[in-house]
Amino acid sequence: MKTTLFTSTASSIDTPCLILAIFTDQAFSTSTAAVNEASSGLIEQLRESGDIQTAAGKTTLLHRVDGISARRVLLVGMGKPGELDAAKFSAACQSAGKQLRDLAFDTASSCLHEVKVKAQDSNWCLRQSIIAIGNANYFYTATKEPKPNGPKPLRQLGVVCAQDNQSNTAIQQAEAILSGYTRARALGDLPPNLCNPVYLAEQADEIAGRYPNCSSEALDTEQMQELGMHALLGVARGSRNPPRLIILRYSGADKDEKPVVLVGKGITFDTGGISIKPGENMDQMKYDMCGAAGVIGTFEACAHMQLPINLIVIVAAAENMPDGDAYRPGDVITSMSGQTIEVLNTDAEGRMVLCDALTYAKRFEPAALIDVATLTGACVVALGHHASGLMSKSDDLVAELVTAGNEIVDRAWRLPLWDEYQVQLDTPFADMKNIGGMPGGSITAGCFLSRFAKGQNWAHIDIAGSAWKWGTQEGATGRPVGLLSQFLINHSSK
Repeated sequence: MKTTLFTSTASSIDTPCLILAIFTDQAFSTSTAAVNEASSGLIEQLRESGDIQTAAGKTTLLHRVDGISARRVLLVGMGKPGELDAAKFSAACQSAGKQLRDLAFDTASSCLHEVKVKAQDSNWCLRQSIIAIGNANYFYTATKEPKPNGPKPLRQLGVVCAQDNQSNTAIQQAEAILSGYTRARALGDLPPNLCNPVYLAEQADEIAGRYPNCSSEALDTEQMQELGMHALLGVARGSRNPPRLIILRYSGADKDEKPVVLVGKGITFDTGGISIKPGENMDQMKYDMCGAAGVIGTFEACAHMQLPINLIVIVAAAENMPDGDAYRPGDVITSMSGQTIEVLNTDAEGRMVLCDALTYAKRFEPAALIDVATLTGACVVALGHHASGLMSKSDDLVAELVTAGNEIVDRAWRLPLWDEYQVQLDTPFADMKNIGGMPGGSITAGCFLSRFAKGQNWAHIDIAGSAWKWGTQEGATGRPVGLLSQFLINHSSK
């Protein structure tokens, strides 16, 4: 979705749909007031009569309003004045995006950013409104052709505001972050017969080829064997689709500046292996590569913005299948780090591929090392679908990530990573076992990964609940592209 800027008054804009904000009982924003005046007080009359829904996130579509050039007006409720915070504003803009997605036109103009949002300035409102509208307007088309006269995603969104450096930066960042979200969602939603480890490597090559100062490579099975990546390769053994360790590089700063390294879990389909999952909802295990999709999308957003930063993205891509050669419960595997792992559950495969990827990442001497994974169902039980789980021993890194997530409304919540949990991984047969039991399942998974990130400024983000909503047909969310992109923006401006 491309964004264009209008400096004319809202009532004179010729557009298929003009998007306006309306509060329950507050004076109108500039553009809403202009349309109300041009239409001889129609908006005010409809609000007073109760024909406009003004609760936050509610929408009302008007056709052929007299006195204005727009063919339709979409009024988006913002609730009571003084109660509009960042999360409510973002949700209201998403409601507008979803409504627009279901209409048969591909251009619209928005004035939603004119409202006052708690603790945010006008440029934040501008950027967030574009991201939220565009993200909610996402439409899957990879394996299903849209109907000729049916719903279609927006091709272009106009915004009404003054043109200056700050507004231009807000628009550029919004378009970049939105491109990252779209990439992550498109990868997540693809069926597993198309999106396999080799396909992810091909996508990485395509992205790197479109932007300056970018490169991509993918290690194959033989190369990973030479490195001793037996944990990652153990997971991949049961599949005919070969694994890949994908490395994307973006050089936006001096070569001596330490990079941020993002590591993504890329299990392109997860049957659970020998510890096979129940059949119900197993089709949704195509989303087990959303950690990979999220870090690839973040890489694209960073390259689009040309941030003054060095970034490396590593994707541990494999498929977890129950073949005759698959790894088994009871196996003891030696990881790339030399640490041995007793496998008690082959469905705890994400931490197996990530541990080798984290060990590999150390060679880049990261300024920050962050892994992202749809790692544990326990995280969904703990936090639901609203927040990603965040674990780290670095208070400073946690603060940066939480601040970034709050700023862009892609929020994370810190879980403890105390040493007391580590004993749940003890076993007499190896340095550790790959599960710690039911109590604190998300935390013990983080404890497992922490053993492969010693000495690093490291954090783990569990997106099992935020990457998609279990048991629904809503598809991938693209998270945590927003959180990570904002983190990189903030980190690059230090």
